Amino acid sequence: MHRNPDSRTERQARAAWLAYRRLHERVDAEIARDLERECGLSMPDYDVLAALTELESPDTCIRVRGLAAHLSWAHSRLSRQLGRMEQRGLIAREPCERDGRGDDVLLTKSGRETVETAAPTYNSSVRDRFTVRLTPQQLAALIEIERAIAKGQ
Repeated sequence: MHRNPDSRTERQARAAWLAYRRLHERVDAEIARDLERECGLSMPDYDVLAALTELESPDTCIRVRGLAAHLSWAHSRLSRQLGRMEQRGLIAREPCERDGRGDDVLLTKSGRETVETAAPTYNSSVRDRFTVRLTPQQLAALIEIERAIAKGQ
């Protein structure tokens, strides 16, 4: 029976996509369980706290829109997440002093302490559930794949 190379390529592409989805969901779920169990944080909580820590500087205000772009989240998703975190005292939102439009997002003392406490758990979980399971060549290939896809945006 003659095989159509295009259909084989399509099957391989579909298998690669499904493998990526399963990998992403499995590893994210494992890391999320570790964060919840050890720190009482959801993965979105940690993502926001870590991003604020990364972006924060004395002369930089972090706008909600900028944070949403940094996280690649929809503005509405981030707004709901920030509301939950604000209620728990992890972040604060204040009107932007520069132009009065929009809000700045600030880490509270509690938020800073929480992310500093959670970071070792997160880093250990990423290492144990992802990094050590791959060779340096596989890690480099993943970085290359992400960059190739990002160029297309």
